[in-house]
Parts: sequence; C-alpha cells; structure tokens
Amino acid sequence: MVPGSHTAVGYTGERGSLFGLALKTGLLTVLTLGIYRFWAKTRIRRYLWSSVSVDGDRLEYSGTGLEKLLGFLAAVVILAVYLGIVQLLLFYFGLHFVVEPESGEEALMQLAVIYISLLAVLPLMLFASYRARRYLMARTRLRGIRFGMDAAAWGYVWRALLHYLMTLLTLGILLPRQTFWLEKYKADRTHYGDARFVQGGRWVALYPAMIHLGIAAAILAASVVLLALTEDPTRAVPLGVLGYGWGFFGWAFYAVRSRRYLDSHKMLGGSVGFVAEPRVGRVIAIYALGFLAVGLAGGAIFAVASALTAVAVGSLTGAEGTGAAGIVIVALLYLATFAVFGALTLAYITQPLIAHFCETLTVLNLEALQSVRQRPHDRGADAEGFADALDIGAAI
Repeated sequence: MVPGSHTAVGYTGERGSLFGLALKTGLLTVLTLGIYRFWAKTRIRRYLWSSVSVDGDRLEYSGTGLEKLLGFLAAVVILAVYLGIVQLLLFYFGLHFVVEPESGEEALMQLAVIYISLLAVLPLMLFASYRARRYLMARTRLRGIRFGMDAAAWGYVWRALLHYLMTLLTLGILLPRQTFWLEKYKADRTHYGDARFVQGGRWVALYPAMIHLGIAAAILAASVVLLALTEDPTRAVPLGVLGYGWGFFGWAFYAVRSRRYLDSHKMLGGSVGFVAEPRVGRVIAIYALGFLAVGLAGGAIFAVASALTAVAVGSLTGAEGTGAAGIVIVALLYLATFAVFGALTLAYITQPLIAHFCETLTVLNLEALQSVRQRPHDRGADAEGFADALDIGAAI
C-alpha cells in the first residue's frame, strides 16, 4: 500500500444532459450524412471528460473534430492501397471472391479469401487500437498537464498476435498471461507529464478471475459428452444453454476482476498508487437494466417512426417523383431512430459504467503529482483515423 492521502475520483455527469447532447449531435450526423460524427464524438468526450474530477480538478479533452476527420481521410487512402495489394496477391495465387459458389472448390476458395482477408486486417486493427489510445492520452489533461504514450504501436501488434496465438493454442488457459502482458505493454508506455505509469503485479494472479469461465467450459464439455453418450438432445441442450449463459457471466466476472487487479497494481511516477474496487454485480445490473430501458424506449420510438414513415409515404402516393422522395423520408426517419438508440445507450449504459468505475477508484498519495512537469505536445498520431476507418473507433 502506498503511504499518503486517499483521494476519491468523482463523476458528476447527468443522464438527461448527456442524452440531449448525444441526440442533438446524432441528428446532426444524420443530416450531414455522417460527416458530423467526428465533431459529435469530440463534443461527447468533452462532456464526459469534464464530468470526471480528482480532488476538485476536472479532466480536459482537447481533441478536435477537424483533426479526426483529416486523420480518417488519410487512413482510408492508406487502407485502400493496402487492401488493394492484398487482393492483388490473392488473385495472383488464383484466389478470388465468388458471389455464388457453384462447386465445393469455389466454396472453399471463397472461405479462404474471407479468412485471409480478415487475418490481413487483424494487425491493422491492433495497430489502430494502440494509436487510438495514444491519441486519447495526448488529448487528455489534468491540472493543465498532458497525458501521453510512446510511439510503439508496431511493438504492440506483434506481441498481441503472439499472445493471441498462445491463448488459442492453449484453449484459453493462457488468457491471463495475454491480458496482463498486453496491458503492461500499454501502461508502461503511458505518461502523465514527465511521470511514467508502471504496471505491477503478476499475470498468474488473474487466474482466480477465470473461475466462472472454467465452470462454463466444464458445463459445455459435460453437455457435449452427454449428447455423445445418450444421443438425446432434450437432455444435453438445456445443459449447453446453461453453459453459454454461465459463460457470459464468467466473461463479465473476468473482465471486471482483471481490471480491478490491474488498476490496483499500477503506479505513477513511483509514488502515486490506485485502489480500484468495481463490483461485478453492479456492472451486470447496469448492462441488464440499461438494455431493458433502451429496448423498451427504443422500441416505442421505432414504432412511432414506422407510423410516421407510413403516413409520410402515404401522403405522397400518386404525386410525381414520390418514389425518390419516399425513399429519402424513410431513410432519414430510420437513421434518426438509430441516432436515438445511440443516445439512449450512452445515457443508460455507457455513462453509468463510467460513473461506477470512477466512483470506485481511489488515488493514493495524490500530492506527489505536484512535482510533475509538463510533457512536450504530441500530435496524437493519426487522430484515431485508422480506428474510425476500421470501424473499431466508435466507442467513447
């Protein structure tokens, strides 16, 4: 335990305020055919960041929508060239995508093209996830001091690929090793001003968090054995369903408990520590109640949108050129409905999760940060351009 003061992290965001902001920016995104989404995400982040406080000092987010748009455009060009080269290589070796396979050979070839293309994109997805985190750090400040990360994305890529392979080959047994060492790689390259974070602890300490994943695997294995012995699906299927349900709970349990251990064993500048105490039950309740609220409210809104669509299209029936007008009206109404779903998800799931993880986090020996000095400005790599282009940058 780090000696010194104990400072709780606070969160002051309000569900109504975030919903209103997310809905407004979501509708603007629809009206601008998606262009405004870079500014929408920026405005939402500024709200969320400013709602987090440490000893009365609030986080600041200094990213801009323009730099995100430019980063996205640059990433799209690079990805187009890269994927074009991949497809040319596949074609050179006689592999190409078949719209409607007419033989077993064509079906296998199509399957091979799909999997090779996915594997070719995986390194870029890992690269994008690291660069996105680096951009977030570069655009986050506390007490005017910038956070930052080292430019080490490719080192993360090959390490992640090796860990994924080892986890796959061991049927998940080495998942804690993967979780710990990839988090350590990122944490050890993260800074607050001129102070560096260090991930402490041991990877084997994450095994207790896997207990429910192990139980789920045992139940699923038992269902397979039962089916093989009895050939009676009416007895094996319920056991399999129980195993899958337990697996979802086990994954939530592992995610929360591993995050709790990792955050509680981080140090900043060798003198500032953290105590993280998120609760599994609370996280599951947020998801369950949040999905219920979003489903009920979103379903009602979807029904209203459908009725309005029918009325709008019906009122145009018989008018010249109503086909195109009707399509536009339907598209706008349904896109607006999805914007409402997004705003509800932010207000009822994302924000409560952020609030819970903030309010269960304590900073130890915070006064040691008074000696931290400003770090040089970081351009923030590609401003999450690759993450947005690969559709893995939608999260806040």
